[in-house]
Amino acid sequence: MPQSRLSTALDDGLLALPDGNIAVMRPPATYDVAALPRAQVQIMHGFYPDFEAWKSAGYPTAEEFEKAAVAIVVVPRAKALARAMVAAACAKADLVIVDGQKTEGVDSLFKACRKILGDVPSLAKGHGRIFWFAATDLFAEWAAPPPAIGPHGFFTVPGVFSDGAVDAGSALLADALPPKLPARMADLGAGWGYLAGPVLRRAGVETLDLIEAEALALSCAKLNVTDPRAAFHWADATGFVPAAPYDGIVMNPPFHTSRAADPGLGRAFIQAARRLLAPHGKLWMVANRHLPYESTMSECFRNVEIIGGNGAFKIFHATRPFR
Repeated sequence: MPQSRLSTALDDGLLALPDGNIAVMRPPATYDVAALPRAQVQIMHGFYPDFEAWKSAGYPTAEEFEKAAVAIVVVPRAKALARAMVAAACAKADLVIVDGQKTEGVDSLFKACRKILGDVPSLAKGHGRIFWFAATDLFAEWAAPPPAIGPHGFFTVPGVFSDGAVDAGSALLADALPPKLPARMADLGAGWGYLAGPVLRRAGVETLDLIEAEALALSCAKLNVTDPRAAFHWADATGFVPAAPYDGIVMNPPFHTSRAADPGLGRAFIQAARRLLAPHGKLWMVANRHLPYESTMSECFRNVEIIGGNGAFKIFHATRPFR
């Protein structure tokens, strides 16, 4: 396996680490930390599947870190989130290291940092870049703002899915829901909670579990959904275990783990819905029209129909999950 940028920078003497804890911020489960002294590494993560993977691997893992000698920012796709992570690293560490792929925007972030700092040492390798600098308060204006109400009337923060507007697919699904829904409901991949309102306004709903893997989005959902029938779960929907099976599920499953579409993620959500529903359970799901979910739906449910949509989206209704 090719040597990672971090390992190369350390092994070639380009980068030297000071003594002390090393906070690695939002690394994917596959991120290479082999060159770091394991006893000093702590993982900071808000995405539950990666959080659990690092925790299972035996690393100290938390959503935030207090102080560290070194903070490694692993660049996420969202530009605003990446900048907020740089600001947080500067506020809590002495040395800041930024590592990421070109497809995630690392070169744009590098240019923005150089505009503020001037020359910054770096290493380009493996379709990405790593660079580093001493912590400074010059990035304070990049700090993440608290959740705020946007023009759509909901609390969001930069970096969460559909932070500036209601997702068109979710709005289409909300309009397609019947006047009455089953008693025990769940929203898989609930995001910042848009679907909760339409669900809770339907007759028959007694409880709604919002299950969301991104902690930033779930924190907004807790502000947007104040109905006492709602409960919030920071979890990976594909592995979540409820107290009891659900009578009904709504979902607008994600289909990106990077910039490339990954239909496998949506298929995993459909399979999770089959597992989480009671034998009489019902599923309502919206998906982009080009995504090939029909065969997976038929493998997981006895009855599947498309009940609506438009040129961009299709809405599935499925009943009687195969056990």
